[in-house]
Amino acid sequence: MSGGRTVRVVLADDQPLVRAGLRVLMADTADIEVVGEAGTGAEAVRLAGDGPVDVVVMDIRMPGMDGIEATRRIREGGGEARVVVLTTFDDDEYVYGALRAGASGFLVKDMALDDILAAIRVVAAGDGLIAPSVTRRLIEEFAARPEPGPPPEPPAVEGITDREREVLTLVGRGLSNAEIAAELFITVATVKAHVARLFTKLDARDRVQLVIIAYEVGLVEPTR
Repeated sequence: MSGGRTVRVVLADDQPLVRAGLRVLMADTADIEVVGEAGTGAEAVRLAGDGPVDVVVMDIRMPGMDGIEATRRIREGGGEARVVVLTTFDDDEYVYGALRAGASGFLVKDMALDDILAAIRVVAAGDGLIAPSVTRRLIEEFAARPEPGPPPEPPAVEGITDREREVLTLVGRGLSNAEIAAELFITVATVKAHVARLFTKLDARDRVQLVIIAYEVGLVEPTR
């Protein structure tokens, strides 16, 4: 996190051994502090609202309130806490639903510790996780799966320029700012300006939401 601030993390997982393992691993990290643990979604919501929390690392499958509903309640609560879903790619079919509920990204449980810590820092700094190839695969996989019940109305994109549409498409494909700049033969600063305008015009919180919008309006087709 910028400015030398410590990232305050809540670990939400119904498996005590998972929480204990993450806590021990994070104990040696100077800029990340575990400030709470939750074994249920309801506990995660309470902890996120009780004190200063930057990131909730959220499991999907928990007793009672699951991670998707907990994520929705945390984000609707209006606090500062952001959510990263921690799940297993092979058998978890609910990641896309969690992103729609307001998660700023997700991790998979077999990721290297350094990648998990880096992801937490990225989310705490206000961005979403879309660049790594595993993230692209997950988003594509779950974007192709219909949600139970009627899907939400996709946001209108008529108000964006042709160049912004191009940038949104490339963001949806998981490209970084540098990769988009190379693709469109523009500067990284120009890409950042376009992305910032997309946030405003599409009322998107971060790049993950831009990815979702790109899929929902058909600018990007999921690969199967």
